[in-house]
Amino acid sequence: MEKTAIKFIEKDVHKGKALFRIFPGLCKGCGLCREKCPEEALSWSDELGVYGTPTVVADPEKCKACRICEQVCPDCAIAIVRKARDEKEN
Repeated sequence: MEKTAIKFIEKDVHKGKALFRIFPGLCKGCGLCREKCPEEALSWSDELGVYGTPTVVADPEKCKACRICEQVCPDCAIAIVRKARDEKEN
């Protein structure tokens, strides 16, 4: 069986302290992440998800990398990756 890479879109957020990753192949566009985001940092993207519905994109100025969107996503389509201190400084 051949392994297939899962495509994701990545954006620096929280003043470069974290990465916001959205996996369009997993996102069904339910909007739970947008609804629960305390900073209102998520908006609909032009990128289409698994059912042809829009995925989300994070506003790097508003996103605080709190990971609530990641926790409420029923399809694990969002990952927030916090950068190591030395990685942020480079």
